[in-house]
Amino acid sequence: MPFQPVQTEKLSRAVVHQIENLVLRGILRPGERLPSERELADKLHVSRPSLREAISELQERGLLTSKAGSGVYVADVLGSAFSDALIELFSTHEDAVFDYLAFRRDLEGIAAERAARLASETDLKVINQAFERMEKADKRTGAQKEAELDAAFHMSIIEASNNVIMLHMMRSIFDLLTQGVFYNRARIFELYTTREELLEQHRKINTALQMRDPTGARLAVESHLNFVNAALADQIKSDKNESIAQLRFDHDRDI
Repeated sequence: MPFQPVQTEKLSRAVVHQIENLVLRGILRPGERLPSERELADKLHVSRPSLREAISELQERGLLTSKAGSGVYVADVLGSAFSDALIELFSTHEDAVFDYLAFRRDLEGIAAERAARLASETDLKVINQAFERMEKADKRTGAQKEAELDAAFHMSIIEASNNVIMLHMMRSIFDLLTQGVFYNRARIFELYTTREELLEQHRKINTALQMRDPTGARLAVESHLNFVNAALADQIKSDKNESIAQLRFDHDRDI
């Protein structure tokens, strides 16, 4: 017969499974410090020896790491998908930037569509809060902070798609996302785009998500990133025209 005796799961194994799930779902993030042993044991309603056994197993498997005199942390299991040098190259090189935008448009369009269908009510609240933070920002906020708020809004949509592979993949290239957003915003502001125009595009994305409109959410994301792509192309063309005009000006002045 294929049946086997039912065994009660050891408390340490239950702790392992809970922490695994929190890491998998992106709730516990790389580098995040766990509560103290006493506090965590109280929260989990387990004995400290059972907790130590679970922590030890997770450390052996590389999911947790300890720092002398500091505590236990979620290990940097993701790291960065690219070196710092390659991230900088991707975020500033003309060809790479457009490939990057195409990648984001395709992936984030899917994420927005999924989020509109599958996000919980709390997921949608998180997205709305991220948008409200963007809405409250102004010129005094600073370009870097604006970029971080922009990236956080887009990441909240990825998280709300409730796909753990997509979540961890995007988290692993978060530096690329942040630097890419910073570069995009700085460049398109040079030409003609206003903060209000970009904010309105993000508002349309948020509205479609709050209305649970999968098609509308995807189209709003794609429209936003298509706009960024076109604005960057215009700015790059303008830069080249300015370079040629400067050569012509210098030449005519020397005649």
